Amino acid sequence: MFLMQYAGLNHLSFDPASNNKSLQFSSTAGPRVSESPAENGSDPGKKRKRANVPPADGGRNLSLDSIPMGLPMSGPTAWTTAMNNLGMAPMGMTGQPLLPDLPPPATRERPPGCKTVFVGGLPENGTEQIIMEVFEQCGEVIAIRKSKKNFCHIRFAEEFMVDKALYLSGYRIRLGSSTDKKDTGRLHVDFAQARDDLYEWECKQRMLAREERHRRRLEEERFRPPSPPPVVHYSDHECSVVAEKLKDDTKFLEAIQTLLTWIERGEVNRRTANNFYSMIQSANSHIRRLVNEKAAHEKEMEEAKEKFKLALSGILVQFEQIVAVYHSASKQKAWDHFTKAQRKNISVWCKQAEEIRNIHNDELMGIRREEEMEMSDEEIEDPSEMKETEESALVSQVEALKEENDSLRWQLDAYRNEVELLKQEQGKASRDEDTTKEQQMKLLQQALQGMQKHLLKVQDEYKKREAELEKVREDKLKIETLLENLKEQQSIADEEDKERDAIDCQGNDSSTSRVCACSQEKECPVEKTLSNSPVKSEREVLLVGIISTFLHVHPFGASIEYICSYLQRLDSKICTAEVEVLMTRLQNTFRQELSGVGASLEKRWKFCGFDGLKMT
Repeated sequence: MFLMQYAGLNHLSFDPASNNKSLQFSSTAGPRVSESPAENGSDPGKKRKRANVPPADGGRNLSLDSIPMGLPMSGPTAWTTAMNNLGMAPMGMTGQPLLPDLPPPATRERPPGCKTVFVGGLPENGTEQIIMEVFEQCGEVIAIRKSKKNFCHIRFAEEFMVDKALYLSGYRIRLGSSTDKKDTGRLHVDFAQARDDLYEWECKQRMLAREERHRRRLEEERFRPPSPPPVVHYSDHECSVVAEKLKDDTKFLEAIQTLLTWIERGEVNRRTANNFYSMIQSANSHIRRLVNEKAAHEKEMEEAKEKFKLALSGILVQFEQIVAVYHSASKQKAWDHFTKAQRKNISVWCKQAEEIRNIHNDELMGIRREEEMEMSDEEIEDPSEMKETEESALVSQVEALKEENDSLRWQLDAYRNEVELLKQEQGKASRDEDTTKEQQMKLLQQALQGMQKHLLKVQDEYKKREAELEKVREDKLKIETLLENLKEQQSIADEEDKERDAIDCQGNDSSTSRVCACSQEKECPVEKTLSNSPVKSEREVLLVGIISTFLHVHPFGASIEYICSYLQRLDSKICTAEVEVLMTRLQNTFRQELSGVGASLEKRWKFCGFDGLKMT
């Protein structure tokens, strides 16, 4: 370690953190720097050479760079420690760097906001003035608290000054030329805990927190939507301005809000009633424009729906053709020429295409069901049907449910036939077609389960309707009994006044004749229409209903053989030619289309009754 003889120190001309410049000392008492005898291991009785000090005219500064040989190097440990304290790499006498034998001086953990250092190892004769002169080179000293036991606490103005003071730890200080213990000592500088430092640090942290909250509040206020502007008070001039804004479509919302605020404030009185009535009338006239605008948007929506439906149907047609290509490629005459990898790819593509087609088909069927439900709602809201009595409506519903129940049973039979045919064909088909058949079987089984659930629901509804019908019949019996009582009372009244009964009878005869005439006139056009219709018998009407129900369940159509096989289960006398002639006569109900490609070309019949109803 170095000995630092104190006789007055100038301000450090270097930053201890950078350690680029040498430590300088100056004093009128003649500072001397030498090694400690106890540390360099030399004999204390022997004389030592001392470094010559330059004159007092500014030449008393000791520079490690200028006099590298002025310090005896009896022990390399002292030189290494001194160079470590200055933050410089230790160099030997030959200029080679020395490995540090001692670690840097140990310090305690730095307290938060530390501005106070503990300084130990002070000389007993050291005063506050001497301590101030030594440590003021590290920065502005605020306070020194000295103890009688050779240590003190020094508080600096800033925290970075504490780091500079720590670099003075390890130096020896000597007052004058005396080597007495009371005039010498080795400095030990370390962090110190002080309540003032902690209080200032906490205050600073609170200030930073307040600034952060203030910044966040400003940020939130910047993104907060602006408050609505205040509504002006009512006056004749403002009333005229608002009345003009109500007539303008772009400023209607602002004006209507102002009008609402005025009414809620209680601005309406006898003097202003006419003005408010005119403004309310202007608001009422605005409803017509809103209705027209809504109708225009609904029209656009319907056009978009129709366009989407057409596009989706076109996509489904293309999917059908692609799936048909895959199926034709899977047949034996073409399948044998493909390699194993090509067959695997074709089967995977076919499966993916069928899944996508089924998804799009379900979407299209959902759209059609929604349209049918909307049409049924419109039919229910028709005022002509609302005029029917409750009994007739229930009877018609029961009959419709019966017909639907029968049609669902027929559909179940058809699906069962299809399943049986698929089972028969499954044994004859090749191994490559087994996967597709199994998928079709699963789809048909799912369809059967859905139809069975639907059938159970229809049966439940049928039972409910029958219960309602019985209640209506009971009500009808009660009404009939009431009518009989009324007739008895009327007969008693008729006996009292026979002349009036005669006049009433004449009036009743004339009214019945008119009713008969009207009924004859109504029956004539019905008979004419029946005579001109393409359906000539009740049997053909039943066939048309059954075929329509069957084709409605098959949106992609069915062949004439498939339709006849379904009808022959109901009546074995039905022939294919009769059915085909009947369907060709009803062009607005049934339509024949070609489906498939090449060898798989097939004629299919589709149900187009809804489209024909719109056209007619």
